[in-house]
Amino acid sequence: MKCLCSDDLPVFGLSFTTNCGIQEQETLSFIRENLEKSDQLTKGMVSILSSFESRLMQLENSIIPVHKQTENLQRLQENVDKTLSCMDHVISYYHVAKDTDRIIREGPTGRLAEYLSCIAKIQKAVEYFQDNNPDSPELNTVKARFEKGKELLEAEFRNLLTRYSKPVPPILILDALTVDDELEVQEEVMLEHLPEAVLQDIICISGWLVEYGRNQDFMNVYFQIRSNQLDRSIKGLKDHFRKNSASSGVLYSPAVQTKRKDTPTKKAPKRPGTIRKAQNLLKQYSQHGLDGKKGGSNLTPMEGKDDVLDIEIDSYIHCISAFVKLAQSEYALLTEIIPEHHQKKTFDSLIQEALDNLMLEGDNIVSAARRAIMRHDYSAVLTIFPILKHLKNSKSDFDSTLQGTAASTKNKLPTLITSMESIGAKALEEFADSIKNDPDKEYNMPKDGTVHELTSNAILFLQQLLDFHETAGAMLASQVLGDTYNIPLDPRGKQKMSQHRNNDMCRSALCGVCVCPGKVLGNLQLNLLSKSKVYEDSALSAIFLHNNYNYILKSLEKSDLIALVKVTQKKAEVSYRELIEQQIQMYQRSWFRVTEHLTDRNMPVIQPYNKLKDKERQVIKDKFKGFNDGLEELCKTQKGWAIPDKEQRDFIRQAQKRVVSEGYRAFLCANIQFTKNPEKYHKYRPEQVEDMIERLFDTSA
Repeated sequence: MKCLCSDDLPVFGLSFTTNCGIQEQETLSFIRENLEKSDQLTKGMVSILSSFESRLMQLENSIIPVHKQTENLQRLQENVDKTLSCMDHVISYYHVAKDTDRIIREGPTGRLAEYLSCIAKIQKAVEYFQDNNPDSPELNTVKARFEKGKELLEAEFRNLLTRYSKPVPPILILDALTVDDELEVQEEVMLEHLPEAVLQDIICISGWLVEYGRNQDFMNVYFQIRSNQLDRSIKGLKDHFRKNSASSGVLYSPAVQTKRKDTPTKKAPKRPGTIRKAQNLLKQYSQHGLDGKKGGSNLTPMEGKDDVLDIEIDSYIHCISAFVKLAQSEYALLTEIIPEHHQKKTFDSLIQEALDNLMLEGDNIVSAARRAIMRHDYSAVLTIFPILKHLKNSKSDFDSTLQGTAASTKNKLPTLITSMESIGAKALEEFADSIKNDPDKEYNMPKDGTVHELTSNAILFLQQLLDFHETAGAMLASQVLGDTYNIPLDPRGKQKMSQHRNNDMCRSALCGVCVCPGKVLGNLQLNLLSKSKVYEDSALSAIFLHNNYNYILKSLEKSDLIALVKVTQKKAEVSYRELIEQQIQMYQRSWFRVTEHLTDRNMPVIQPYNKLKDKERQVIKDKFKGFNDGLEELCKTQKGWAIPDKEQRDFIRQAQKRVVSEGYRAFLCANIQFTKNPEKYHKYRPEQVEDMIERLFDTSA
């Protein structure tokens, strides 16, 4: 591009250049003026700020001392307020005794929360004076007031327990013990000892006495009151048995009958086996024999006495169960009131009176049985078996309930069980010996040859033992087997002997008492043989043994005793049947003196058309006379004898009728005319003879 120089510019170009310069100068002037103004403003601002800073410093120097003075004044004010507050607080301690006097004097009844609040104030006052002015008279005042309040709390604890602790009604105890096998879900009966509100107050008081009262006397009060109620509950149950069982025969709980309609009715508590079963059998045999006729045992059951005894046994057994149930309930209550580390000791003391009374009653039962054994009254030991069985069944519950108590408490039940086992085993052994040594007294023998009292007693005794064969077996095993009966333990404490083997030992021990030589059945058989020799008539002796052997066999067969006997004597039934058959044969020999006159022995040889000689006729006459006299004598004598078993009686009659009737008919047919007065010797027709034999063993004929 070609550069233009100033010389080349036109005129108008010069004018433009001049104008641009003027504008730039004006701009520069404007800028310069603004800069000057800015400098002036800056100097003015700096001056203002410097003045402001100076004033702030002056203000700060003036305010800081004022602030410090104000802060000091505020601190002084706070200190004054705190001092006044502390003074009010301290002064309040001096007024605590006066402020709480009315509430403390009136006691905590009906307003326990307010009373405990006052006690808390008094306690704080005691602590203040002890820490700050231990020599002040106010300390003694609040201490006295605190002790008074504590005494009233202890008195309230005692009063609440005494006022609301009542014996548990017998019907509730029976309901708690009732078990209904038909109900799938058992309805548990709760035993409420104290109302809920009262219980909460008692818990509150006991908690305060433990934490602040530093006093354990209330625990003694607790166990004394509750121990008395526990004992009264059990005694009330016992009285309930005595009042109701005697009249109704079966004790039941009226409470069961008042349940709502949609609640299944509970069964009455199951009664344990007692001597009533044996006595009922005894009554049946003594009145009717084995077939409903007279001629059984000569024993007469004492129903009234046995009913009373049954009630006492049932009462004691139920009281044992009631003790366990009530003790468990008492422990549950105790855990809410008594501190944990005192619970076991307090519970041990609480149950002592009731437990001691039960054990004393058990000892009295053992002592009564021991005295009865000394009098040779072995039926008294039957009272021990149901009780002993129940005690053993309840032992696990006892042990669980008494867990944590003293060893002397835990050992009371095992000691009683041991005593019962000892006296029971002694009774069984002496009973077996008494069977063997029972004297052969003529006046004590049944004149009709029926079952002897000794036999019925022995069988009834064994029948009663049948219900308790495991208990009796264990009893005998513990005494007879001694240390060998104790089950050995392995290092881990587990029993090496199985329960099955244990039961077999018990069963075998009882079987040994029942059937071994020298024991009950063996001794009875030997004694009966000895007694049978008292009879002068061998036929009556045979009837006597027959009746007794048959009674034993039928009694064994009608009960489960035969199964028990077969454990050690496999052919017991066969043996008794053989003995019975032997005695029947012995009895039939008594008819030989009648049937021997119907035989051909010494009969004359009769020739046709020949007259009998006088001597020959006399022989035939003597045979008729001997038969008639013998028949009359035997029928007259044996009609007064007894065979209670109808089956045996009919069998013996039919067998004898067949033998005598057949011989008599043959004898009549074989004889010819030997006298002019045949009716004098033909006194009885064969039908009459059969009828006479049919009336044997029947005193009413």
